Amino acid sequence: MTGTLAAIGAGLAVIGAGYGIGKIGSSAMESIARQPEASGKIQGAMIIAAALIEGVALFGVVVALLQQG
Repeated sequence: MTGTLAAIGAGLAVIGAGYGIGKIGSSAMESIARQPEASGKIQGAMIIAAALIEGVALFGVVVALLQQG
């Protein structure tokens, strides 16, 4: 039972991260379309935010899978 819950938790972490990074990408593209002169700053902020989300997701997957054993 614990293994199943750990797998569900890891899956939810990955799905949440995918949604978050997709939302960041979508918002960044809209922002660049509205203000092309700010594209460098927007892209930098987007990359940093995506990296932080990915790090948190990786941490969530590791914690979920460590609970399995």
